[in-house]
Amino acid sequence: MSKQARRQTVLVTGASSGIGQGIAIAFGEQGANVVINYYNDEAGAADTLEKVSAGGGRGMICKADVSEEDEVLRMFREVKETFGGLDVLVNNAGIQDDNSLTDMTLKQWENVMGTNLTGHFLCAREAVRQFGSQEKPEQEGQARGNIIFISSVHDIIPWAGHINYAASKGGVSMLMKSLALEVAAQKIRVNCISPGAIATDINDEVWKDKFKMKDLLELIPYKRIGTPEDIARVAVFLASPASDYITGSTIYVDGGMTLYPGFLDNG
Repeated sequence: MSKQARRQTVLVTGASSGIGQGIAIAFGEQGANVVINYYNDEAGAADTLEKVSAGGGRGMICKADVSEEDEVLRMFREVKETFGGLDVLVNNAGIQDDNSLTDMTLKQWENVMGTNLTGHFLCAREAVRQFGSQEKPEQEGQARGNIIFISSVHDIIPWAGHINYAASKGGVSMLMKSLALEVAAQKIRVNCISPGAIATDINDEVWKDKFKMKDLLELIPYKRIGTPEDIARVAVFLASPASDYITGSTIYVDGGMTLYPGFLDNG
């Protein structure tokens, strides 16, 4: 995909590894100013910064816990002070803390909801506030701002033993749609990418095990596991003028996982 005509400023939460890192690197290759948010993995954030710079972008690292309002407010202040504004928010930060319902603690529930849903709300709110303080674009086909939520196929596929995670992703889906409706008239676009099985550190015990991998591929009609680059390419598209008439939409990047593969052969 060709580079943007104008240098965008893009904030990617949870950008020290996995999907977030892949998205940050892709925007760096577009020549963007990339704000690399992280919480725990300082070395990973530094690695992302190095790769963003190598791709031709300008990078900035910002440590912040997106579930904490004060830290989110500080992060957005730093972005404005450094780059003067914001064009794109990629709400990517997310965690898992799995358990069965009867054994799940309130802390496990709240931790996942805090990062995966409250964090997305807080960052989206501040992005909309920032976009609203910036001038509307003069020409058609140019959004005032873009928000891209990174959700999961589990915003529509139930997942036993992971109810906090699945519930948070279902919440992200309706947060995205409701927000898209609310801000469309302001020329702010809001969309969602819902990945399927992606080869990242969070699930390496599956994709590095040939037996578990075989079982996983039974759930993927396209018969390959995804990569962070698969998600990153869609994020770059959704932040570009090429997608200007798309808002309130979810793109499932999942190799067909949401196609009910159990019915491939008459069910």
